Amino acid sequence: MVEYKWVALSNTTLGTLMASIDSTIVLIALPSIFRGINIDPFTSFQYMLWVLFGYSIVTATLLVTFGRLSDMFGRVKLYNLGFLIFTVGSILLSITPNQGDAGAIELIVFRIVQGVGGAFLFANSAAIITDAFPANERGKALGINQISFLAGSLIGLVLGGILAVYDWRLVFLVSVPVGVVGTVWSYLKLKEQCT
Repeated sequence: MVEYKWVALSNTTLGTLMASIDSTIVLIALPSIFRGINIDPFTSFQYMLWVLFGYSIVTATLLVTFGRLSDMFGRVKLYNLGFLIFTVGSILLSITPNQGDAGAIELIVFRIVQGVGGAFLFANSAAIITDAFPANERGKALGINQISFLAGSLIGLVLGGILAVYDWRLVFLVSVPVGVVGTVWSYLKLKEQCT
């Protein structure tokens, strides 16, 4: 049986990787996304900015608040909720039904939903690792987790460019299977640690 600390590290690293991939995945894919919903990004600059930066703005704005809420109500509980919200946001993005202005607004709203989930994941992954690992192993575990964040930022750029060639919806759909597996896994295996 795998020790709990490795389960916690692998799940939180998966969550951090997935959320960081989605922070950069739209950068290269944006022209394909806008063609897919029949929007000209040069005449609809405000939509382009919000699709690009809405996720990051929401995530950064909510991080401290969600960290405090997690201290009060349970880190694992809110981390799991974040995985679920992130996955739902990814599903909604991949099935965006409308085109034109309505489609652009839906993309922005669904990216914000995804950003809320990402904020829960980022705010709690380090805390869950800190709770699960003894003091002499925490640095290594936190380092692994943060490397996944950096790797995800790079992977997102490459993945967005590759998937956009085939279909813009794949840019968002790629997170869904990982999100579903990660959400189920976190609900089944992660548990609050007494500090």
